[in-house]
This record gives sequence, structure tokens and C-alpha cells, in this order.
Amino acid sequence: MKILAIETSCDETAISIIEAQKVGSNTKFKILGNEISSQIAIHREYGGVFPMMAKREHGKNIISILEKVLKEAKLYKKNKTTIYSDKDSKKIDKFLDRETELKELWPQIIPFIKKPNIDAIAVTTGPGLVPALWVGISFAKALSVYWDIPIVKVNHMEGHVFSIFPKKGKTFSVDSEKILFPMLTLLVSGGHTELILVKDWMKYKKIGQTRDDAAGEAFDKVARMLGLPYPGGPEISNMAAIERDIENNMPIFLRSGTSSSLVRGPKKSSILLKPIILPRPMIYSKDYDFSFSGLKTAVLYLVRDLKEKNPNILDDLNIKYKIAKEFEDSVVEVLTYKTIKAIKQHKIQTLIVGGGVSANKYLQEMMIEKIKENKLKTKAHFPSKELTGDNALMIAIAGYFQFKNKKTVKNLNTIVAQGNLSL
Repeated sequence: MKILAIETSCDETAISIIEAQKVGSNTKFKILGNEISSQIAIHREYGGVFPMMAKREHGKNIISILEKVLKEAKLYKKNKTTIYSDKDSKKIDKFLDRETELKELWPQIIPFIKKPNIDAIAVTTGPGLVPALWVGISFAKALSVYWDIPIVKVNHMEGHVFSIFPKKGKTFSVDSEKILFPMLTLLVSGGHTELILVKDWMKYKKIGQTRDDAAGEAFDKVARMLGLPYPGGPEISNMAAIERDIENNMPIFLRSGTSSSLVRGPKKSSILLKPIILPRPMIYSKDYDFSFSGLKTAVLYLVRDLKEKNPNILDDLNIKYKIAKEFEDSVVEVLTYKTIKAIKQHKIQTLIVGGGVSANKYLQEMMIEKIKENKLKTKAHFPSKELTGDNALMIAIAGYFQFKNKKTVKNLNTIVAQGNLSL
């Protein structure tokens, strides 16, 4: 069977088509088409994602991305004439009413595309930015009516759980009988930081979450305090990695994604400074919750106090790098400590780390190191770099399992954007 997936939860417009075949306990997947259009360059000047601008860009781009993916999948064929019925036309117009750009482009392109050989449409309904989510939902509804294809709703965070399976190449598999459970998932991104206990596929129990800022959000906010470009998380991580090399007297290399103007040499700072120490919020609390707002505020006060003594202190890259390293150390230490604690308590066989922050190399290294240090038999999995961010491929995989569990939507009007949807 074939699944077409649509993902518009934030600032990536993504569409994917996969083919799945069940062979015993093993489900084999083939990627037929997969495309992502990022809006980072558009939102960079605002220092973050502007929701209504993200919505508008999704509306402009989503049809052209669908065309591209259908062509990749060899499922693109053109109609010489449209095949609209008056009944379908009214439904489609109603679904597209809230999407100005999409509604304008639809009649120019979609009616001339023949119905592809697709068994289901999977669409992200939350969590995420509500205006952005609605573009994907509206498009999925309209396609469902026009092509008479059922829809399955997918939780964006569930997609991140499945993001570890695709590796290099076009094929991958999921073995339902492989000893994976109990499984623990650390979902850590710009909008979420939570620990999910997974006792079986599609059966989730949230055991911990952030009480305020998500880890990725804290990375981006601290980056802004240090005058770093958006997205700031990778900049912080790259600077922290270079600082560790310097402290360990290792050769310094320019990491991918680091601005060349922010790369410093191994010389010591000319400014006398006490060691920078930041808090490890809630690290020893009895629960599995997180809190990164206080850490962000601690950096704010640190920068303020340093500037009171020397207004130009952040011109010294040595200081910026030290702050970046200490901040990342704090976040990673808290994430790993609580994750290891949960692994021990719940006798976890498999750890999945997903979401944008899962791309953080230091987090990956420390998680593996702590598992070994504690002599745990847990196997840790991280997505490929391309799948750490938002993408439709992970939504397609989750959509397949939702479809197999007969979760198709009977009434399209019940599909709505849920910005705070929980797993």
C-alpha cells in the first residue's frame, strides 16, 4: 500500500510518499518521493518563526511540492480536462476558504492531475503552529474529497518516534516482533521536551515534560542574547564543541553551520573572568519534568552583569564560546540524567531520541556514554541528521501504522488543527 503524507506544523512544507508491505512480523518500506521546503531564510530576520508568514509560504509552496513528489514517485499523470463535480467543488471550496494562496492555486493545477495510486493520506494535525497546521489539513481534506482517498490523522510527536527507522538509501523496515519494548522516547525540540514511555506501538504514556521552555527554545533564545543568527541552536552547539576542543588542547576545526566570523583561535581571553557556572534546573527533582526558563534567565543575568563591568565584553569571542559551552553542558546534563533515571526505573530496552535537538552531537555522545557508564543494556537510537527536523517521511510511517489500526477519519469536518496536541 502507498501513503501520501503532508507536514506543515511549523516552517517546513513537507510531502512524502512511501510504499509499505507486510512480510510476517516485518514491515518493509520504500521511499517513493520525499521533499522538504524550508523557510529558515525568510524567518531569519525576525529571529524566529512568524506564524502567519509561515502559513502564507505553506500555501504558496505546497502544490508545487506535491507535483514534485508525485513525479519522483512516478505517480504523476495529467488530465486533459478537469473532473470536478459540482458537489465536490463546493466541498473543496469550503475546505480551502481559510487558505487564500492555496485556494487561488488549486484550480490552476490540481484538477489537471490524475488521481494517483495512493491508499491513504496522512496529515499532521498537531502539535504545532495552528495557522501553519491548517494549511496542511485543508489541503489534505481537499485532496481526500477530490481523489476519494481516506485520511488518517498523525500526531507530529509520534512522527518523531518513527523517525529513527529510515537510514541511508530508499528502503528500511520495522520488525514488530523485535525485542524493543519497553521503549523510552526523549522528544526534544524547539517546542517540546518530554519523556514518553512506549509499551507497544501506538501505546504511549507521558512520564515527564517541560514545565515552561523547551530545550530547543532555550537554545534559540540564548543564541539571541549572544547575538547569534537564527536558528541559534546549531550555532551554540558548534561554538560549545570548539570550546571543548580548546580546553582539551585539541586541533580546532570549523564545524558545519558555524559562521566564519564567530570562529576564534586558541588564545586565552584578555578579560579576567571567574569560571562561568550555570544552574542545572530540576536535575534532582523526584519527577521526570524539565524546566529551562530559569536557565535562560540565568544566562540573561550573566550577560547583563558582564556588560555592566564591560559594555563590549561580548565582542570577545572567548567569552561567547565559554557561555555557549556552559549553557549546552547544563542542558545536556539535565536531559541525560533524567533519561538515565527513567531507563533504570522502567527497565528500558530501547531509547529513541527524536526532534530537532536530537541532532546535537554532544547530547548523542553523552547519552551513549552514560548508558555505558551505568552498565545498562539499553540500545540508543537517533534519527539521521535529515530526519531530526520536521519532515513528512516520519509522518508517512506513523500514518501507515494508524491506517493499519483502522484510524481513518469518517467525517472530514472533525479534523482540526490542535496546537497543543499531546501524545
